[in-house]
Amino acid sequence: MESTRLEGTGLEEITGGSAVMSQVLVEVRRGGYVESVHRGSVAVVDPAGMLVAHAGDPEAYTFMRSAAKPIQALAIVESGAYEAFGLTEKELAVMCASHSSEPGHVATVLGALAKIGLDESHLQCGTHLPTHTPSAHALIREGREPTAVHCNCSGKHAGMLAVAKKMGWGLEDYWHENHPLQRLCLDNVASVAGYRASRIGVARDGCGVSVFALPLRNMAQAFARLANPDDPKSDFGPARASAASLIVRAMRAHPDMVAGTGRLCTVLMEATPVVAKGGAEAVYCFGVPGWGLGCALKIEDGNSRAVGPAVVRVLENLGLVSPPAARSLEPFSRLATVNHRGEVVGVTEAVFGLGARKT
Repeated sequence: MESTRLEGTGLEEITGGSAVMSQVLVEVRRGGYVESVHRGSVAVVDPAGMLVAHAGDPEAYTFMRSAAKPIQALAIVESGAYEAFGLTEKELAVMCASHSSEPGHVATVLGALAKIGLDESHLQCGTHLPTHTPSAHALIREGREPTAVHCNCSGKHAGMLAVAKKMGWGLEDYWHENHPLQRLCLDNVASVAGYRASRIGVARDGCGVSVFALPLRNMAQAFARLANPDDPKSDFGPARASAASLIVRAMRAHPDMVAGTGRLCTVLMEATPVVAKGGAEAVYCFGVPGWGLGCALKIEDGNSRAVGPAVVRVLENLGLVSPPAARSLEPFSRLATVNHRGEVVGVTEAVFGLGARKT
């Protein structure tokens, strides 16, 4: 491996080579003492998959989880379902989402299902209380149980049902790993990420559909291509480039649909020029339109409290955080530890940096 140490950052710029171990990305300090650390890895690449910079092991192999949703959504557009059912960009955005089950999310998913000619009974995503606390409390006050549309993945499942119906595939088992819809999603992830489908690990996600494991570098490549579909390095044909552009436009036009009130994906897309999607077990991906860059990040222990500080630190080092954006992102970048008396007694923040990207 040939690499150049980035002065003072603990990182290396890669010119070709192999992985290194994960490293400490985030520290949890109390009273000036380090109480806990979160190790992890970051890969920043161009659309061809060339590493620009990294922290830890850019080849770390892990599940993409819900960060794959915008790639899975390509099938909605490329199958013709988006146009055939008269879907809107807002509805497409919620189909890329891990939404908070706020009233607007629920209404948008139900509206999309109605256009497809289906209803909530067709959703096979399971259910849980809304992650948006006021919405959860409202259900409880009303004496109502959450239903499938309240699942954070209900938008993705509505999109999958749209594809299955448009293609004439079975609706009852659309979530099974061997269903043609799930195989199509696997093939699309492999193609966009530049990684052979036979090498992608397939398991079952929290909502029952297939979830994909691949190296961080390839996840980052998928987002570099998604965000820069017209870049020659993305090697997209016209149809795929058009589909990717529509997905990015929808997510950035409706960031509230992609996550929800006060959540990282929503605030990040409101404050910076990225297209971003996180996933369970502390994985996070974003692409930078016009910059030819994508990033994938994984916190090794799966603790989501470390994601915000690490993601914001990468964005800062890439020069993507303006002073107004820094103010918007402050609740995610430096997490105060407050005791039961309301006193600030510690902080959780990133402790790594990225060097200047290659020109």
